[in-house]
Amino acid sequence: MTYAHLEVNDTTAQDEPPRNALIVANPAAGTTRTELVEEVVETCRERLGRTTVHVTTCRGDATGAVREALRGKGREEAPDLVVAIGGDGTVHEVVEGMVPGRRPATAALAIVPAGTGNSGYRMLWGDRPWRESLGAVLGGPAGGARKRRLDLAALAETGGLVFLGACSGVIAQALETARGIPLTGRPRYERAFARTAASFIPYPGRVTVDGALLHEGDTVLANIGGGRFRGGQYLVLPHSLPDDGLLDICVIGAEVHPREVPGLTLTGGHLDRPGVVYSRGRRITVERLDGAPLCFEHDGELQRGDWRTMTLDVLPGMIPAWGPRSEERTAAA
Repeated sequence: MTYAHLEVNDTTAQDEPPRNALIVANPAAGTTRTELVEEVVETCRERLGRTTVHVTTCRGDATGAVREALRGKGREEAPDLVVAIGGDGTVHEVVEGMVPGRRPATAALAIVPAGTGNSGYRMLWGDRPWRESLGAVLGGPAGGARKRRLDLAALAETGGLVFLGACSGVIAQALETARGIPLTGRPRYERAFARTAASFIPYPGRVTVDGALLHEGDTVLANIGGGRFRGGQYLVLPHSLPDDGLLDICVIGAEVHPREVPGLTLTGGHLDRPGVVYSRGRRITVERLDGAPLCFEHDGELQRGDWRTMTLDVLPGMIPAWGPRSEERTAAA
């Protein structure tokens, strides 16, 4: 795999710098600190006409706060920028609030990474420091930022929205393992992934893409997205573009031993292995065939239920999100 540096010059009048921000901070996220929130708030207030802050108090709180703010109050202008401070779960809740009734969002999203994996931030900004990316967002095109209309997916089994992606198998099970590991940030998931992979037993599965069979047999994982990374560093979907109107799918079969998967996916090296298939489509269904519940997650949250399937339908261009005008993308060598 090689990395091609692509210059993007499609800035339009719609990419004017933001004027009015809502900051949503999750104090329970993996690396959120009071000092971090205060610095983000101060930076926004120095550069924008109006900045309001909401600190979440419970699961789902971010979604309600964003919906209320975007309705506007009286003569107050609704925010044109929503800044999510937290991890992938926080970003997912914010996105849910930005698209009520599955209508495309009008405000734009910016992310300050403060969670365990932060795959959503890395999808947009790579490894750039958050101070640099936030400064670019507040400056708009002149600051080196542009808006992209990102695709979402709808999860048929729950009716929920998916921002980053969804995955069955070893990656999902590692989230359960992570609960008992006393670390924060990426090291926490890294240890959980390795520990889970060492003893993971592939499940009998089937994957279809737009009605056509892609895979059937023992399955280590099936990852759909969206975002190229899982856990902030595992390049499971190297070719995925978040704004192409399609969902990417990678399935790793039992030909690859689960304990090899963490190391292989750090570089995208799994794509060259027998038993690995990769495709794209608009509707993707992952099934477990032995009658047991399918273990899967989306946006870093393990899904609790008795489902044997997960079905994702793409929702193109739903979320304007600020990213760099130039970006590194993964391409085949």
